[in-house]
Amino acid sequence: ARGRVGHPTGRQASIDHLVFSSLPAVTSPCKILKCNSEFWVATSGSHHLGTEEAPEFCTALRAYAHCTRRTARTCRGDLAYHSAVHGIEDLMVQHNCSKDGPTSQPRLRTLPPGDSQERSDSPEICHYEKSFHKHSAAPNYTHCGLFGDPHLRTFTDTFQTCKVQGAWPLIDNNYLNVQVTNTPVLPGSMATATSKLTIIFKSFQECVDQKVYQAEMDELPAAFADGSKNGGDKHGANSLKITEKVSGQHIEIQAKYIGTTIVVRQVGRYLTFAVRMPEEVVNAVEDRDSQGLYLCLRGCPLNQQIDFQTIRSAQATEGRARRKGPSLPAPPEAFTYETATAKCREKLPVEDLYFQSCVFDLLTTGDVNFMLAAYYAFEDVKMLHSNKDKLHLYERTRDLAPGNTAPSGIPSMLWVALVCLSQCWFCFL
Repeated sequence: ARGRVGHPTGRQASIDHLVFSSLPAVTSPCKILKCNSEFWVATSGSHHLGTEEAPEFCTALRAYAHCTRRTARTCRGDLAYHSAVHGIEDLMVQHNCSKDGPTSQPRLRTLPPGDSQERSDSPEICHYEKSFHKHSAAPNYTHCGLFGDPHLRTFTDTFQTCKVQGAWPLIDNNYLNVQVTNTPVLPGSMATATSKLTIIFKSFQECVDQKVYQAEMDELPAAFADGSKNGGDKHGANSLKITEKVSGQHIEIQAKYIGTTIVVRQVGRYLTFAVRMPEEVVNAVEDRDSQGLYLCLRGCPLNQQIDFQTIRSAQATEGRARRKGPSLPAPPEAFTYETATAKCREKLPVEDLYFQSCVFDLLTTGDVNFMLAAYYAFEDVKMLHSNKDKLHLYERTRDLAPGNTAPSGIPSMLWVALVCLSQCWFCFL
């Protein structure tokens, strides 16, 4: 790294030191978004308050803290919850607020005209590409994506299909944390998909305040958790922006101060994630040895990867699987290998790993929305990946000659597995 991107400086809350954990998803709903929005409504414009109105801000903070305590039991594994708790503690100290006192929500005045929510004159340091000197080489960009059952494409273009049920970190560096929660698609099934996504943009110099974005099944907000759509009150606030592309289905987050673009979609009931990020930002971690669970960088742990080679034995074990107690529920729609292949070919004519993932997901879930998830994942790759020669990946990517073209005339190992799977989709559970 050249030093342009290092450890963030300036005002930093303890929330910049969040640690991800792979806790399973909680069964009760976490109400932290409600607490965040109530605090946002109560304190809009509070940074313009005079000293005589500081007690009102402290009252709002105490109400915020009380709200987080009420939902603590159901939010133990929630990243936004822990971010809020630490943020409240920091603000209490910063504003000399007592933990004892009234907690009724004060009515504070709204943002005045001309606030930073409308600023466009960001300093150069808040534009990653502009901050490069003219004689410097252009930054190298990388891509990571997660979609479907779920399928992961890492920053190094490794393609994996994983189990990763529960909460897992996708990205964890000095500027950005991303965590996903994957839940079973069908009762008793190993097939999982992303039901929740949390993104934390850490406070950075004079560019942006810390911001949290959270999406869940059937809820894809077009704003951060505090209701804002940009980086807050700093001079370069507009170097971080959320844009709604399709209501409830597609949002894009531009973080120009770190040269990063994030695309989040809801396809059917589940979420997909794609990011374009400079290598310098990708590798900006305090301790590389502790990043073993940073999925976009390291991939899924071996014990969480689905190895298609093991599925080849499904035919031999089919009889034994059928004799093990009651049968599992069937997928909502029965796809054969032929019908799944035909369906995926409608949107994905090239038989690469996106096409193969589509077929795999249709056979394991019976949900046609997984075909659309694979299609949109590839569309995002086309938009975000900097190397157009690496858009398509194939099963044996590491063994192929330059150009990533699959050998002709050699049947894919996956197709053998899928034929078995279409006949006995529960054999590999």
